[in-house]
Amino acid sequence: MPARGLVLVACLMAGTNAFAQKAASAPSPAASAADQQRVEVKGARQTDTEERRRSTAAKIIVGRDEIERFGDSTLGDLLKRLPGVTLGGAPGRGGQIRMRGLGSGYTQILLDGERVQGGLSLDSIDPEMVERIEIQRGPTAETGARAIAGTINVITREGFRKRLNDLKPAVAIENGSLAPSITWTRDDKLGDVSYNFTLGAWRWSREDESLTTTKADDYDIVESSRSSNRRKGLNASARLQWPLGEGDSLTLMPMLVFSDGTGSSRSVADFSVPVPSGLQAYDSSRSDNDSRFLLARLNGMWRQRLGEGRMEWRGGVAASQSRSRSLRSEFDDDDGPLPPLRESSDSRERNGHLNAKYSLSLADGHSLVTGAEMDLARRTESARGTLLDPSTDGPLIDSGTGQAVYDSRDELAASTQRFALYAQDEWDVTPQWAAHAGLRWEGITTEGEAAATSADRRNVSSVWTPLLHAVWRPDPKSRDQLRVSLTRSYRSPSLQNLLGRYSISSRFPEGQNLASSPDRAGNPDLRPELATGIDVAVERYLPGGGLFSVNVFHRRITDLMRTLVTLQDVPGFEDQRWVARPQNVGKATTQGVELEARARLNEWLDDAPAVEVRANLSLFRSSVDSVPGPNNRLDQQPQGTANVGADYRWTGTPLTLGGNFNITPGYTTRLSETQWIVQSPKRVLDAYVLWSINPGMRLRVTASNLLHQGNETVSMVEDETADTQGPSFVNWRVQLELKL
Repeated sequence: MPARGLVLVACLMAGTNAFAQKAASAPSPAASAADQQRVEVKGARQTDTEERRRSTAAKIIVGRDEIERFGDSTLGDLLKRLPGVTLGGAPGRGGQIRMRGLGSGYTQILLDGERVQGGLSLDSIDPEMVERIEIQRGPTAETGARAIAGTINVITREGFRKRLNDLKPAVAIENGSLAPSITWTRDDKLGDVSYNFTLGAWRWSREDESLTTTKADDYDIVESSRSSNRRKGLNASARLQWPLGEGDSLTLMPMLVFSDGTGSSRSVADFSVPVPSGLQAYDSSRSDNDSRFLLARLNGMWRQRLGEGRMEWRGGVAASQSRSRSLRSEFDDDDGPLPPLRESSDSRERNGHLNAKYSLSLADGHSLVTGAEMDLARRTESARGTLLDPSTDGPLIDSGTGQAVYDSRDELAASTQRFALYAQDEWDVTPQWAAHAGLRWEGITTEGEAAATSADRRNVSSVWTPLLHAVWRPDPKSRDQLRVSLTRSYRSPSLQNLLGRYSISSRFPEGQNLASSPDRAGNPDLRPELATGIDVAVERYLPGGGLFSVNVFHRRITDLMRTLVTLQDVPGFEDQRWVARPQNVGKATTQGVELEARARLNEWLDDAPAVEVRANLSLFRSSVDSVPGPNNRLDQQPQGTANVGADYRWTGTPLTLGGNFNITPGYTTRLSETQWIVQSPKRVLDAYVLWSINPGMRLRVTASNLLHQGNETVSMVEDETADTQGPSFVNWRVQLELKL
């Protein structure tokens, strides 16, 4: 892979050399002597591209122009177009956000520089609440080292710059279902206090269908299902800033996220005949569910001068709660309803954090930053699962024992404590060299108690992470540069993986389960993964604001965590059951190359239209030492991903046109000697038209997932294969953008 990366670097430099010569030799327009003597100086914030170029640690910055380009309704739709970013889930439906194709926990998600907690997902944040997004390919001591794949830092609307009063009503339609939404953003000043707030409300409904075929040596099951889901929500965020004199300031940042929804599904099943012993056959089923989520957060920041440096205090509290209810009923055409399964869960999470950072500019180009962090979180969860008697709607009683066949209740209480200390020095060594060195220590303690087992569980981990980033510019006046990063990062076990309660599979409620729908459990003995990595990048920044870059990376991971499905003895059951449980399985390696290009066509070709062209290609490769090949790759990592897009302001008209094509190839992952996952390829085509009616009014029409490609996932464990297929749909969205 390094050799391939060097070839790509050479191609990049050769391919752009002609443009550099053309730009350097371009004649300057004629000017009068008076014009030549005039010097004009303007103060302005650096562009996103210029800020990226000047950063010692490699990062990509996405500003408001890019956020607004397609009028995306979720941050996932926006991020999928960036280099090396992939989304889980079906085409056009969003999903878990991943960097470098790596799954859950490898990508660090920050909100205003703080870790996202309380069950909040990025898709719950309205893009109108966001000022910019910073994507760091390597960790730094300040942002944290829980970033084996990288870090995505979402920064909400910043302080007052100019008065804004934006209103954006929109309506989307997908598969015949409407999804209205509206957002309102206001920036203003009240005396010395500057403020902004964003308020958004939305509602959507979705109709889906799927076909699942499960085959094994002694059974064959085909189940087709249709589902209907409806959800509504409210998002609100604000930033209030008080100047305290001499550069000091106090900022408060409240946020509220609420969503509520219901869903139902109907299925028809066809079992092989005769039905094998241990399986409960049914002809049809019905499931109904409802859920609710609420999060309230208040963060604060106090900046003050302290001696020759600056002190920054950050703190905040947050509370969240979620609730879910479900009822699954199965029916036999000859014998009537089978015992239904009713499940419910309620969870609450409270957390707080306090951070202190001191920055000091020293002699000889040194900029020193030191800091300390403390996070505390407390989570409680109650869950109940009951097999019901269809005739009484009460617990099903075993006639032989007089006891409930299945009536499980569990109470889980867990807390986490995280402490961190760090120091980093950003040093302009020479006009050609800049370096960024840091050291970070983190200690995490997780404790929990499950009422069902009366067992206390405790997990303690501690990690030291040295970090080094460097930039070399062959000529200080040129816009070419080479980046090198040597890092150590880690992935900590999630609270769910450490202390997750034991839950039985609800697909077959009378206690049976299959390898494709196993019971699930946590593992309190999990250790964090550690990764040692190197990144090498070559970048060329073009005079017109475009860029070319090639980035090669390598990570060596120890104590890899992986969820495996195995047969285990389970208390309360006579026969062994299939259980999915996370485990440390040894070492792994991942590596890849990421290419990015962005420029205007008329920067290369005379008389070409001013089309903004952007493209990126990422290729990934990984292997797990303890799993035999082929396809012994890391979980959920495809072989690559690519994007090609363009935007054009149609000369002489008020129209802007744009589009993007995203492709992620299908892949097979071997999880163990007897377990595989196969994922179909994903191709997504998006396009938009923007009509600038007048300076205060624009109309945007966006079409997402125009190819509406189906999705297929295959799971294989031992002799059982489960194949699930489903369609996807085109989403049309019309948004009116008003400046009042």
